[in-house]
Amino acid sequence: AECGSFQSSEEEEEEAGPGPAAAAAAEQRREERLRRFRELHMKRYEACKLNSQEVVEEDKRLKLPPNWEAKKARLEWELQVQEKKKECAARGEDYERVKLLEISAEDAERWERKKKRKNPDLGFSDYAAAQLRQYQRLTRQIKPDLEQYEKLKEQYGEALYPTSDSLLHGTHVPSKEGVDRMVADLEKQIEKREKYSRRRPYNDDADIDYINERNAKFNQKAERFYGKYTAEIKQNLERGTAV
Repeated sequence: AECGSFQSSEEEEEEAGPGPAAAAAAEQRREERLRRFRELHMKRYEACKLNSQEVVEEDKRLKLPPNWEAKKARLEWELQVQEKKKECAARGEDYERVKLLEISAEDAERWERKKKRKNPDLGFSDYAAAQLRQYQRLTRQIKPDLEQYEKLKEQYGEALYPTSDSLLHGTHVPSKEGVDRMVADLEKQIEKREKYSRRRPYNDDADIDYINERNAKFNQKAERFYGKYTAEIKQNLERGTAV
């Protein structure tokens, strides 16, 4: 009877359902799952938002010119230089002096070595570029006579600066110093030009053993390096006595 009463009490508890503690634990687990679900949902939303922003930024970068980054860095550097110049002017200091004080000895030596290695002459490309390079080289050598300029300015006034209505032919008489300077410069150019390597004249009596100019240069190089080793073979071939 006692055993039967114990079994009946357990069956009654099972039929009554879970207790308050179990229900509270289940509700807590449910709230935890909902909270994690909301967190995952917010993370997904943030990831989609960041991806959209990155796509927009990448599209902007692709539409920019290829050297935009270099231009941007250059503009930022120029803005910094302008700010430093203003600060130096406000303090009454020389910007060039302040800039040199900020440069270390290692950087200065590295820049000097880089300048020495740099070759501004890119070689011959066309006659217009060669003429421009010659003009720039000659103009860099010109040292203006400021005293003579001031005298001419006082003498001629506004007529010193010609306009479309000015008559230029025959109005200017160069000074003796200017003529001497021009003659010295021309003689220097002639002397330098005479040192250039010129094209060797064509020899009509030489043997023709080439089919074009490129082949002729190749044969000359071959003769210069291997001529003494092949002289006897060449003579035998010419005489027809080669074995």
